[in-house]
Amino acid sequence: MFIVHVFVHVKPDQVEAFKAASVENARHSVQEPGIARFDVIQQQDDPTRFVLVEVYRTVDDPAHHKDTAHYVKWRDSVADMMAEPRTSLKYSNVFPAEQGWDSAQS
Repeated sequence: MFIVHVFVHVKPDQVEAFKAASVENARHSVQEPGIARFDVIQQQDDPTRFVLVEVYRTVDDPAHHKDTAHYVKWRDSVADMMAEPRTSLKYSNVFPAEQGWDSAQS
């Protein structure tokens, strides 16, 4: 598994629009064969801060994801919503085992 945490700081007046765009992207993303999970989480004490938790099956799958129409739509629609450029960190899983990452997404 190849795990990416994307950190996003959104302009206060764009929080709801960012959430809507990100959830739409996530719903399409979990249908990609190379994605085991795609979570959108919001910081409780600062609702302008989000983390996208993207769990890919291989290191090649993020590139495939970035070629999808839903990713391009998300990227372009949220660009002006951000208070600063998004950042990311890459991880490898330790636990659970790879099959433990799969879950039904709604």
